Amino acid sequence: MPSIYNIIGLMSGTSLDGVDAALLRTNGQDQSEALDYIECPYPDDLRDKLRACLGQSDASLDFVQETARHMSEFQAQLVRDLQARNAKLRIDAIGFHGQTLFHDPDNGKTLQIGDADLMAALTGLETVYDFRSADVALGGQGAPLIPLYHRAMAQQSGLNLPVTFLNIGGVSNITQINGPEDNALYACDTGPGNALIDDYLLTAKSIKYDTGGIIAKSGVPNEDLIAKWLSHPYFNSPAPKSLDRDAWDTAGINTLSVEDAVATLSAFTVRSIAHHIDTTTALYVCGGGRHNDYIMAELEKTLNCDVHKIEALGYNGDAIEAQGFAYLAARVLQGLPTSLPSTTGVKHSLCGGQRATPPQLRAETA
Repeated sequence: MPSIYNIIGLMSGTSLDGVDAALLRTNGQDQSEALDYIECPYPDDLRDKLRACLGQSDASLDFVQETARHMSEFQAQLVRDLQARNAKLRIDAIGFHGQTLFHDPDNGKTLQIGDADLMAALTGLETVYDFRSADVALGGQGAPLIPLYHRAMAQQSGLNLPVTFLNIGGVSNITQINGPEDNALYACDTGPGNALIDDYLLTAKSIKYDTGGIIAKSGVPNEDLIAKWLSHPYFNSPAPKSLDRDAWDTAGINTLSVEDAVATLSAFTVRSIAHHIDTTTALYVCGGGRHNDYIMAELEKTLNCDVHKIEALGYNGDAIEAQGFAYLAARVLQGLPTSLPSTTGVKHSLCGGQRATPPQLRAETA
């Protein structure tokens, strides 16, 4: 019988909006219970430091190491906050994703920064980290990694199959669940999520995102630009596949009004998602993009299925990815696969992730 763990999962996505911290009770297989969740936006100075590191593939650079330390300290405080709020509960470990700076799996490279030893020392908890690099080293895409948790969610919710889970973060990704078997999972990054919209608005208007899709609703998408972007070779390559947040050249967007530019980028997100979805009974949407009414409405128009926010199943859509890394950490603790050939293209099922033990536990076992 698998062990039941209480694990705090941490997730900081490519949109750089902040950190999600979720406490999950799970066996890493068919049982999961959400216990607590907090989120905290990055302070502007830390967000600026992280943004300055995007695209860097060398973790040894001084400014990258300094940013990794500051980010780890910030995230460790969220862990301590959850520990304090759940003081009577035994917490077993942390699933620490870190921050993706660079992702080029076709050339065998992916980089997520984060000081796991510091995280373990500051929290006193075993820290599971570096979930992606072993997958990439074995020929996988290193992403997406949450499909196994999506499948567990679908099973616990008793959903009719096939069903699709969509996460709209900085990049969008889907999990198609056609059956309970490992080879019945289909997953891939579909293209941009919020990143292109957010980056454009930060430059054009000094605002962080299009609240509720209000700006997009007032604009008209430029079909020529969308057609050009959809001609990218990525859309003709088979899954599994993944991409970096900076994979898209949006040259030409600055010739449009702000409203038309945001409508165009938002429509591109919708079309790129729809391109990767074939037959499904329903779409359940997680991540920050589910709050964008324009994107949600356009998905409903474009896809021949029901489109729901994940809250329809009783989940907190902001917490799913953090919960997912808690779930994966439980699998690492048991030596279970964290990625599959059908989800990342890895050569065989693989238990990725490394473990950092806090100094006090090392001393006790020495």
